[in-house]
Amino acid sequence: MENDQGVLVDLYVPRKCSATNRLIGAKDHASVQINIADVDESGRLTGTNKAYAISGFVRARGESDDSINRLATNDGYLKNVWSYQK
Repeated sequence: MENDQGVLVDLYVPRKCSATNRLIGAKDHASVQINIADVDESGRLTGTNKAYAISGFVRARGESDDSINRLATNDGYLKNVWSYQK
């Protein structure tokens, strides 16, 4: 919730799982958030990053590595790592 000045005033803002779009609850202690830093051509940090939040549900099923590979491939961080197979 925001006040009249547009400042966020909520005490807790829940995260969403990047793989399943499920809300990650406050009691989900198995969830993780991984930040991938952007680098330039010479390998130096640019100061920006991309955050991936993975819920405990995805981690318990053993799908977190495939989910991160899929998300990173879609965002352009990886090439020829993940491909959709039926």
